Amino acid sequence: MNRYRDLDTWLGLPVEERRRTRSAVMAFAAHALVHCHVLVDPALVITSGCRWGKYIADAYPTQLAQFQAQATDLGFCQREARRMWAYLAKIAMITGIGPDQLTPNVYVDARSRVHDAVIAVRGHRPKSLSTPLFGLDAVMFHRGQAPAPDVRRQWTGRPAKEVTWDELDAQAPVLVATMRRYLDQCLLSLRPSSVALFDTTFRQFAGLLTTADPPVTRVADISREHIEAYKSDLAARPGYRGRPLSKTTLGMRIGHLHTFFTRIIEWGYDDAPARIPVYASDRPRLDKPLPKFLDDAQAVAFMNAARNLADPLDRLMVIALARTGMRRGELLGLTVDAVVQIGTGYWLRTPVGKLHTDRYIPLHPQLKALLDDWTTTRPAWQATSLLLTDRGRPVPPTRVDKAVQKAAAAAGIGHVHPHQLRHTLATQAINRGMSLEAIAALLGHHDLSMTMVYARIADRTVAEEYFAVTKKVEALYDGASQPHGQPPVLPADAAGQNMRVLRNETAKRLLGNGYCGRPRELDCQYETICESCSMFFTTIEHRDTIKAQRDDANDQGHDRRRDIYDGLLNRLDDTPA
Repeated sequence: MNRYRDLDTWLGLPVEERRRTRSAVMAFAAHALVHCHVLVDPALVITSGCRWGKYIADAYPTQLAQFQAQATDLGFCQREARRMWAYLAKIAMITGIGPDQLTPNVYVDARSRVHDAVIAVRGHRPKSLSTPLFGLDAVMFHRGQAPAPDVRRQWTGRPAKEVTWDELDAQAPVLVATMRRYLDQCLLSLRPSSVALFDTTFRQFAGLLTTADPPVTRVADISREHIEAYKSDLAARPGYRGRPLSKTTLGMRIGHLHTFFTRIIEWGYDDAPARIPVYASDRPRLDKPLPKFLDDAQAVAFMNAARNLADPLDRLMVIALARTGMRRGELLGLTVDAVVQIGTGYWLRTPVGKLHTDRYIPLHPQLKALLDDWTTTRPAWQATSLLLTDRGRPVPPTRVDKAVQKAAAAAGIGHVHPHQLRHTLATQAINRGMSLEAIAALLGHHDLSMTMVYARIADRTVAEEYFAVTKKVEALYDGASQPHGQPPVLPADAAGQNMRVLRNETAKRLLGNGYCGRPRELDCQYETICESCSMFFTTIEHRDTIKAQRDDANDQGHDRRRDIYDGLLNRLDDTPA
């Protein structure tokens, strides 16, 4: 250090000159920076080539041991833990404090500075940067030193760039003010996730309006042609993995606009169109296929494969979905206190989910054992109440999809989606006599109309009547069962109840104010007794009724009744109006 005299002189040199320092001098300076708690420039931390992880470990050996134990407890291997510690050391260096002194705000700021410095030095975001950051965020969150991590890794890009509100506000402040006022009202009564979908729709639509010819700067100026242009834009917009947007997404976006125009007109907004420019026909008609489910043979193969999954989390998630009929989101929202004992049985309390309700589901013994094993091995010091976590992070929905597909592939039954397990449980239940009310309670349906779709799949009454009648019809094809020379005849009870009712309807006699159900082969001396009486009078206003009675008698083959009505009609025709 004779050349630089002291640490402050060395820190005052340009980064490039400090990088050219001999390795021995650099190592000495690095140790001094660590022990003196000096803030270091991020560019030097990234480009110096110093082993900051080792220097911080030498200064804080206890903290290193604790960090590695916590990372391992969450499921990270030793190699991943070392990489995370090295990145944490860089964050500690630019803040000048020890790893255990970082607060959430300081951590987020320093992490961003290190991240930006890496990109600035290398000219791009290296793939090797994702893994340590992804794990480090989770470990630091459970240590209480970082905010809750994202469920998924951040996407590097989107299929189509979305315009921001700030960009729109510079071009159409009135239009933006109206839309954001509506969104603020929606936030008071709807879930943030729902409002986020509205937000995306409005920004897409507003971006199209501001680039129209001429540009539209007010909601009141939106016309039918702008809706049609947005529909064309949606049809051409790429969706997931570059595929066209689904009918569901198209209908959702158009539905957002229809609701928006309807509400602001009802609420009396000043900036509102004279009429709603969106019509019901703008939303594509959705198919209504029956729910896809696994038949009994497939279900058996699938459950056997699920029990043999190697990963405990995969095994728990798949069997939980199959045994309870939960939605995927309900499964991922389970908390550590979800299992409750009521009397002598155990129940699973689902979180408030899609329909804003929660419910209790009886626990199958096999699932209860899996949950007990999972909670026993789950680190109790975690800072989240979620039951299912993957290395400290909330489990992403795609992880559930992959676990179900692993079991399906092992069972050899092709592609299976998690929601098919819900349909399978409901179908199995209704096939085995479970009432619709009980199935609705099990699945958390608001009303029986949601459950009736499974009755369409498995109507046992239809099946039983079909096979009973089929057996009788097939007896006609057996010539040995009929006397020689006689045509085959269906048994008297071959026709079902509904067919017998229909046959009786055709045999009814039309009366002036109702029907007569007397069998056709029986005569009646009182038939048309009133019309045969010399004191019976009628007028032209009853002609249509009498004509209908005459036609009914003719269709039934009742000649006497037909002649009486013909006489009445002739008298009416001969009588002056």
